[in-house]
Amino acid sequence: MAGGSRHAARQAAVQALYQWDLTEQDPGEIEAHFIQQHDLEDADQGYFHILISEVPLYRQEIQANLQPYLDRDFDSIDPVERVILRIGAYELEYQHDVPAKVIINEAVELAKTFGADYGYKFVNGVLDRLAESLRPNGVQRPSAAALNETNSAIKE
Repeated sequence: MAGGSRHAARQAAVQALYQWDLTEQDPGEIEAHFIQQHDLEDADQGYFHILISEVPLYRQEIQANLQPYLDRDFDSIDPVERVILRIGAYELEYQHDVPAKVIINEAVELAKTFGADYGYKFVNGVLDRLAESLRPNGVQRPSAAALNETNSAIKE
């Protein structure tokens, strides 16, 4: 369902990417299994697909972006918080149509739902500093898809 909730898509992505993080199983296999085993009717399945396929694809860049804002080695972070940080960092870097505040708030909510008792504070602090670096002054840029649509409309 393309019109579904991105929040629900992020919740499902945390669970699926947690499995990927622990098993290093192919993200496509995890996605197919996850869709088969879970009700994603309320989720934006297109966004779920983007997160499941692109967070692993950009793993190195995401971790490099996060590392300066961490007080420990990336691999020593709680696995749930690690996944939430990856999703948030991915969205800050590559989903320019989503405001930074929304990304950070969503990550905090995910950490409250799935993470340790005070993990949301850690997630909030790291992503807030990363957002200042990647999106100075809260600058929101259109996504690549929106730019393509605009360019196509201009050509017509």
